[in-house]
Amino acid sequence: MATLHERKLYRERITKALYETTEGNRFLGVTGAKLRDDLQIPDQDLAAACAYLVGEGLVTVDWAQGNTPVMVTLTHQGIRLMEAEEEERD
Repeated sequence: MATLHERKLYRERITKALYETTEGNRFLGVTGAKLRDDLQIPDQDLAAACAYLVGEGLVTVDWAQGNTPVMVTLTHQGIRLMEAEEEERD
């Protein structure tokens, strides 16, 4: 099981990857398999991170059996958060 630091890092990496891949378009998503492979997050930790982000209202997830994220999409709130972070960096 991931440490608290790892869990926070996974959540940040997932939201950043979603934002960059979809260019902030909430009608586009990324498959759970692509996130897992690209970010090298173990299945159990990916599912936990996605569930947390759903609870925070930052993403929506289409789930398969076994709590596997099939498709992950940023919500409006998730996009606003990522835009605010992008503005802070610029």
